Amino acid sequence: MGVVDVVPFVPLHAPADVADAVAARDRFAAWAGTELELPCFLYGPERSLPDVRREAFQRRQPDRGPPTPHPTAGATAVGARGPLVAYNLWLVPPDLALARSLAAELRSPAVRALGLEVGGHAQVSCNLIDPLDVGPAAVYDAVARRAEVDRAELVGLVPAAVLADVPVHRWGELDLHRERTIEARLEQARIG
Repeated sequence: MGVVDVVPFVPLHAPADVADAVAARDRFAAWAGTELELPCFLYGPERSLPDVRREAFQRRQPDRGPPTPHPTAGATAVGARGPLVAYNLWLVPPDLALARSLAAELRSPAVRALGLEVGGHAQVSCNLIDPLDVGPAAVYDAVARRAEVDRAELVGLVPAAVLADVPVHRWGELDLHRERTIEARLEQARIG
């Protein structure tokens, strides 16, 4: 949608309230819409990010800021949501049709998935929307039942609670490590 595609506000620890994230989202969108003249579309409890992407500037006008894209920055989606884990599985066979079929089977309220061709390789690209319900191990195992997995790729960080649900002996296979948790990075930032 724009130079900064998405600005999510995420409560990290229970019982952090989604209402706090919604309030932070709304303050940021009001500021960006006014000060930067950046159209902002809100997502979270009231609508999903995919809905915003589908409807932006078509059926839905920006919630904050001007009604047309900024000439150089475009628009942004500003959200309030729980932790999300971006997770990719690279398949041994470069079979895009298989990757798309696997992605379709994985899709649920807890998992958004696409089958993609990336550099001549087939990839099942996932956003784990509810990673405590459906985490990296469950997604990996579901794909591995139908196709040989070349490698797994955690994109960014994972909440420590998600890592705690995975047996330590599987961390390497799943591209997980304690240092790649949100909490470990926050601790490093406090020490550094």
